[in-house]
Amino acid sequence: MNQPQNQTQDRTLENKQQQKRTVAEWITFSVASFILIGVVGLVSFTWIKQPSQKPPLLVVTNNQPLRKINGQYYIPFEVVNKGGETAASVQVIAELRINGKIEETGEQQIEFLSRREKETGAFIFSQNPEEGELILRVASYKSP
Repeated sequence: MNQPQNQTQDRTLENKQQQKRTVAEWITFSVASFILIGVVGLVSFTWIKQPSQKPPLLVVTNNQPLRKINGQYYIPFEVVNKGGETAASVQVIAELRINGKIEETGEQQIEFLSRREKETGAFIFSQNPEEGELILRVASYKSP
């Protein structure tokens, strides 16, 4: 009867010895746990802080003064994507109206405008824009 009890004690001793972890195992476990917690934390942070994807909001302005060079009028402009998504093939149009009639038009194509990105350019007219009404607008864009 003593033998089965000794075998049980031996198995218990073996189980306890198997449960002991070495220092290397604890270090490996700790490092792996920290990496896992870090990855889960970064993914959670990115998911929570990521702004909802809003469509592009394209704004064109001409805040700089026009320049006259060799009888040509250079009208600088800036277009900004204030939305959340990227816009491709952004088409900017300028119209010069004098006495209600469209005298000159210009068109610019901007290939790619990501969120909060700015692009600048200039329209060149032969007539003075100060003598009429200058209209700058974004006509179209594509989703990439």
